[in-house]
Amino acid sequence: MIDFACKEFKIEDVIKCALNLTRADLKVMKFFINHEEEGLSTEALSQALELDLSTVQRSVKKLYEKEVLRRVQQNLDGGGYVFIYRGQPKSEIRGVIMEIVRTWVDRVEKEFEEWDHKL
Repeated sequence: MIDFACKEFKIEDVIKCALNLTRADLKVMKFFINHEEEGLSTEALSQALELDLSTVQRSVKKLYEKEVLRRVQQNLDGGGYVFIYRGQPKSEIRGVIMEIVRTWVDRVEKEFEEWDHKL
């Protein structure tokens, strides 16, 4: 836990807040962190995590946009395609989150500067 001023935060709470994740999003992210080499379609991921397909689709879209997941297009024999998702390495995910936390610190510093000028 992180003791910040008058409140303690679990690291998962910081991650959820930094990336604006739902519980389902976090569950998807943790799956890929624990199965780093495994690539799955949203359908296979939905079955593996026992989550509704539309929930998984929203989660992977969000995580891909936040650069937590990467994807490759796999063309199907009968036409069409499916995306296969894989997690980014933990170090890259940590870097994304730490950059967000740094922006929080910068914002707090700016607020203090403005507060100092008001006194």
